[in-house]
Amino acid sequence: MELSRQEDSHSNDSAVTSEPSAPDEDLGADEFARLSLELHDAHGVEETVQAVVDFALQALNCRYAGVALRASDGRPEVPAVTDPVLTEIYQFQMTGGDGPLVECMANHKLLLVPDTTREQRWPEWTKRVLDLGVHSVLDMPLMTGAGTVGVLGLYSIEPDAFAPDDEAIAHILARHASVAVATARREENLAAAVDARKLVGQAMGILMERYNLDGDRAFDVLKRYSQDTNTKLRDVAQRLIDTRRLPRG
Repeated sequence: MELSRQEDSHSNDSAVTSEPSAPDEDLGADEFARLSLELHDAHGVEETVQAVVDFALQALNCRYAGVALRASDGRPEVPAVTDPVLTEIYQFQMTGGDGPLVECMANHKLLLVPDTTREQRWPEWTKRVLDLGVHSVLDMPLMTGAGTVGVLGLYSIEPDAFAPDDEAIAHILARHASVAVATARREENLAAAVDARKLVGQAMGILMERYNLDGDRAFDVLKRYSQDTNTKLRDVAQRLIDTRRLPRG
């Protein structure tokens, strides 16, 4: 699958704008429609972001692509990369090292490194990516109404690999990815909540039958054990179901 680039026929007389210009809608619409279907059919966050990075390799001038997401505790996590090379680059930044991923996630803005041989902002990161053969980097924030949920990272072994059209395509891809990731996370959270309620209900039933408790008392027992042992209520319920015993305080 190849995504045609918009011809730069007006580069000499067009004013530079803050928003990247959109690629040719007629040429790119079918490809993004297919991506939308793939994201809709994806099961879970990991499958969703894998579809995004796979599409990025086909649509953009990059050798590697990856997605880092902001976890519930605020730290980045890496659910999908197209090559183990990216894992090393991401892990360095995620464990306290400086780099464009960290800045992009913090400032919610596109960050372009045209040529890593000329990059001076993050010396240690620059050395690492050059050792891995990376010469151009484009990090695009994944934004929703609630803020930045992650970063789409594009990496090329060529300097100055990302033209304005690539930025425009990456911008559209990031919008698709942002919505898809937020939806997948919401569905996973809802599924986890439903599962937790089922487990708590089963555990309450065991307590009610064994100790002749009503529903409110059974729930209070589970909640007290959860607080006393600093264990999630869901885990307390699972332990009771599996062992027929409550964890010791």
